[in-house]
Amino acid sequence: MSERPPAVIVDHVTKEFKLYRDRRTSLKELVTTGRPSRYERFRALDDVSLVVPAGSTYGLIGSNGSGKTTLLKLMAGVHRPTKGTVKHNGRVSALLELGAGFHPELSGRDNVYLNGSILGLSRKQIAAAMDDIVEFSGLRDFIDTPVKVYSSGMYVRLGFSVAVNLDPEILIIDEIIAVGDEEFQRRCFDHLYKLRKRGVTIIFVSHSMPLVQTLCDRAAWIDKGVLRAEGPPTEVVDAYLATINQAERERLDSTGATDLLSEDEDTTGTGRRGSGEIKVTRVSFLDAQGEPTLAAATGEGVTVRIHFAAREPVNDPVFGLAFHTENGVLVSGPNTEFAGLRLGTLDGTGFIDYTLDPLPLLPGNYLVSAAVTDRTLLHVFDYRDRAFTLTVQPGSSPDRFGLVALPGRWSTVRRTEDEPLEALS
Repeated sequence: MSERPPAVIVDHVTKEFKLYRDRRTSLKELVTTGRPSRYERFRALDDVSLVVPAGSTYGLIGSNGSGKTTLLKLMAGVHRPTKGTVKHNGRVSALLELGAGFHPELSGRDNVYLNGSILGLSRKQIAAAMDDIVEFSGLRDFIDTPVKVYSSGMYVRLGFSVAVNLDPEILIIDEIIAVGDEEFQRRCFDHLYKLRKRGVTIIFVSHSMPLVQTLCDRAAWIDKGVLRAEGPPTEVVDAYLATINQAERERLDSTGATDLLSEDEDTTGTGRRGSGEIKVTRVSFLDAQGEPTLAAATGEGVTVRIHFAAREPVNDPVFGLAFHTENGVLVSGPNTEFAGLRLGTLDGTGFIDYTLDPLPLLPGNYLVSAAVTDRTLLHVFDYRDRAFTLTVQPGSSPDRFGLVALPGRWSTVRRTEDEPLEALS
């Protein structure tokens, strides 16, 4: 990549739009009112500078409305910057909006020729790629049908097929690819891998942090039009998630989400049962510093605190928890009996802690059940089924897929001499 000039250079770019408050829709309105439409200026990007190396895969991340798509459109030449410059070294192929560049009355085949001519390709070059485009899109039965009857998924298939099969040098993709079905998305990523090996520069927007970390060589974080971070994708994603996690904690605190639950509350309506000699009055979550929170982080410490009230002495009760995913998958169900913990006789009020340090759960929302039984686990004093929610956010763990971060270790590569290479055939 270092031997080629940069694919895209964004140099101190600012982009402003006019937001009209009382736009005139006709010449008559403009004449009768006697004054032009009033508007305000909105700065979508503010002095952004970055360099996309040739042959690299470059990711843009940030919240909705942060300016990512505006930056993509500037890179693709759809918009012109208000200030600054955007320079390209290579032919740009872009897939930014659903159906962008398609004429609804033309057939899919005619739109392929139309898009190819816009990219500067000759009719002969487009015809040579036509079979590959049709095959990749899976629309052979509909390629001669007007695109106005296409579904959103068919639009994406044809648009992506055109963008990646007309020999792009710089490929720019918004997250419109997410509209496609699972099978088509897999084919898209397989094809992107082939383009990377060919040295095509790929720039894309994504809200999937694992995808950015695994696919990209570099990444940039845009926040409210400002470039907040740029560099290796892991560092940029970590900085972005740290801000998001802090904002989520503040939101939960401001809305009172971390307030303690009363004895009579049933937060989900999933059910509560038991004889009632001792009850789970509430469950709270504490972070590594011992502060109440509902937003824990993978790889960091969290404590689940079960508060109880016993109306009469109860001998050797067993406290248990269950962690379920939102779609009902049981992740784990620890209890004090299996841990070999004897609690003696309990009376009155108190609490017991279950600490996970580090927390192995991967990001997501988990429904937490809390129960107290006798030592046989057969007699239930109180059982609150999935009554509490624990939000887990990305943390220090490098794992990204599945439900839990396993505490495994990888070894170094060890070569073998005794296995013949013929075994690979």
